[in-house]
Amino acid sequence: QLYVNEVVLGSAFGIIIGPFGINIFAPHSWGPSSNIITLEVMRIILVIGLFAAGVELPPAYMKRHAKSLLVMVVPTMAFGWVVVAAVMYVLFPKLDYISALCIAACLTPTDPVTCAAITHGKFAHQHVREDIRHILLAEAAANDGLAYPFLAISIYLTIETSVQTAIGKWFLVGWLYQVILGTVLGAVLGLLFSKLLKKSLDQGFIDRKSYIAQYLALSIFTMGVASTIGADDLLAAFAAGCAISWDGHFHEQTEHENFSSVIDYVLNCCCFIYIGAWLPFNAYDSPEYDISPWKLVLLVIAIMIFRRIPFLLAVYKFVPEIACWREALFSGHFGPMGVSAVFVSTLALTRLPTPENPPANQAQYLATTIQPIVSFVVLGSIIVHGLSIPFFNGLVVSRSRTTSLSKTSTGDSYVMGPVC
Repeated sequence: QLYVNEVVLGSAFGIIIGPFGINIFAPHSWGPSSNIITLEVMRIILVIGLFAAGVELPPAYMKRHAKSLLVMVVPTMAFGWVVVAAVMYVLFPKLDYISALCIAACLTPTDPVTCAAITHGKFAHQHVREDIRHILLAEAAANDGLAYPFLAISIYLTIETSVQTAIGKWFLVGWLYQVILGTVLGAVLGLLFSKLLKKSLDQGFIDRKSYIAQYLALSIFTMGVASTIGADDLLAAFAAGCAISWDGHFHEQTEHENFSSVIDYVLNCCCFIYIGAWLPFNAYDSPEYDISPWKLVLLVIAIMIFRRIPFLLAVYKFVPEIACWREALFSGHFGPMGVSAVFVSTLALTRLPTPENPPANQAQYLATTIQPIVSFVVLGSIIVHGLSIPFFNGLVVSRSRTTSLSKTSTGDSYVMGPVC
């Protein structure tokens, strides 16, 4: 009835059992390997979620809605990246703008797990148009993998002595190798497995239930292959999910099964329990690093307002799925930051030098401050976006008592009439 999802509940439980609660689960206490463990836990959750997102989209969705996604993904990410970096540069004067861009890169991707609150579930099917649900799901899945190039250029400009060398590596490694190779690899693997599964089913080698196991097997296999060769494993997983269900056959075989949804739900719960226990509350008041609670709160507010909403209000007319400015405002608001932000920030730490105390240079200062800033924004996003559905539900209930809504039957549910 309250529409409070596993993101909020899992995070709250993680905080309770974490080092700032009863202290029975403390990821930061695991020593030098804690960052690697965090990175791989987030990677696995994201890969499975992105593969599932590709499968759940309608057949050939990425091809039929390519124009809209070109507007919704890269330009929106680039706008938010630059704006958020500018806000950080003002709030944290010790950060240079390149370091601010590095931290902002961690906050550019939309978290598909938190976004599921508005793309899945009873409230979504009753009150959010299908076009909006699909475009938000596709955007959240696509921009997770595309955070790599934004992070890569910031890291290269921070650690390389030559700007020319940094841009060259960014183009060759960040775009051509990681993004393009990862996408092609995932698409090829997805198409090959799609044909293999259909052939096996026709020959009687497997039954319908065997398809369910592929949610885990194929996503983990794709991640392993992409990670081994250094390609973008997140984009590879999403591309594989889209490719394997390109003709709709895989989705038809699995849509009425609950196993994949249960697995996804359990993994998401565990992930946000982990994040709740991982949050470094003691680092949110660190005057020696120019970090204070009021600055972090101002940063969260600025990000919620300026990261996506202004750009989508300006360009929504180029996105046919968004019918009016109200839906653009709604879509701009639902750009949550969660698992993907934790993953990218932890990945950045593996590329940065180990900081001394006090930091000896800008790269070390960046390594010291990136996770406290990103984690606080993640906490703010969990609170704001995780509780948005209960808030909107309250508005809908209140409105329904005073005005009549246009309702269209859709099976055992209904869809709210146009708001434009």
